Amino acid sequence: MNLQHQEDKYLGRESSKVDFEVVRSKGSFVMTADGRRLIDFNMGWCVGNLGWSHYAIEDAMMRFKGPEYIATHQLYKGWGELAQILVKMAPGNMGKCFRATGGTEAVEIALQAAVAHTERTEFVSVENAYHGDSMAARAVGSPPFEDWNPLFRCHRVHPPLDGQALDQVEKFLRTKRVAAFIMEPIVCNLCVEIPSEEFMSGLQQMCKKYGTLLIIDEVATGFGRTGKMFASEHYKLKPDIICLAKAITSGVAPMGACVMTSTVAKSYQGEDISFPTYGWHPRSVTAALATIRYFQFHQENLFRHVEKVSEYIERRLNAMQFKHHADIRVKGMAIGVKFESKFYGAQICKRALERGLILSEADDGFTMFPALTVGRKTAAEAMDILESCLGNLH
Repeated sequence: MNLQHQEDKYLGRESSKVDFEVVRSKGSFVMTADGRRLIDFNMGWCVGNLGWSHYAIEDAMMRFKGPEYIATHQLYKGWGELAQILVKMAPGNMGKCFRATGGTEAVEIALQAAVAHTERTEFVSVENAYHGDSMAARAVGSPPFEDWNPLFRCHRVHPPLDGQALDQVEKFLRTKRVAAFIMEPIVCNLCVEIPSEEFMSGLQQMCKKYGTLLIIDEVATGFGRTGKMFASEHYKLKPDIICLAKAITSGVAPMGACVMTSTVAKSYQGEDISFPTYGWHPRSVTAALATIRYFQFHQENLFRHVEKVSEYIERRLNAMQFKHHADIRVKGMAIGVKFESKFYGAQICKRALERGLILSEADDGFTMFPALTVGRKTAAEAMDILESCLGNLH
């Protein structure tokens, strides 16, 4: 039984999948079982921000001596150390960090905390934005579960996220029934939707005015993806709750975190809450601490590099002769190209993969999430491949 047939028969997964088997990954490349070397401009959808098999994280994992497991009610030095670092480095006035196994669970914790603190049961989110795969996360995200009688009501704000969108927000918030507004500061799955300064500053003021919490989902945008440690920093946001995951461990082990203000945390801890069995496994904590320490020591040079390579990619994209009008969105290494044609982006992604470049198909376009460490030579090779794919497409 070959791998393709075995997966089709036994593995539950999304309907679409690629037809190559990955056997190794290093830096900005993945190697396949048939000997191909592919440039990875997806990085597990914002997971491998420092590149695959990064030496600093691999070294830390090799030096890990245990323990192999810590029960949720026991003490572990790494938990306190990591929680303190995340609380102090997160934007705003954060006071406490809660453990999770991934982004979906971090969002679940955030939604629960918002309800516990405000004693309200409605939410507002950005239409078609993604926040995870559980019932509650999909009730505020995409695809929505309205037909499944969701646990609570969620109102949707339609992009673009500008001054007009603020009018939509106020219509929902003025009822004072909304526990929280949840959003990514840069909406990655919406072909890198970049909110206006007016929208973000007005949103924060409006949340305070109506007693609504602001939940910022940095699961994909955190840890340098947009050229700052957290995308919230572009707008000087001070959220009530922040959700983290993905690049926090550089793809080595699963982890999520939900960071919140002391006031919100006090309300949440007053509830009968429990913690995940595998939340912050010691190996995950080791990977997270190694990742964060690398950022702490190399952040200035790393973000300077991101700025230069990001500018180069944007310049190349703007010079390309796309058949349909291209709306090019760039924020650090979060890059989206949106077209007026619905299938044009999918055709580009398919041809690019055939020629050795992994992109991510998005609604009406495609996205690119290169490693922050991608070299200029590799970026140039990727742009050459992309440009070579544009001919004879409809």
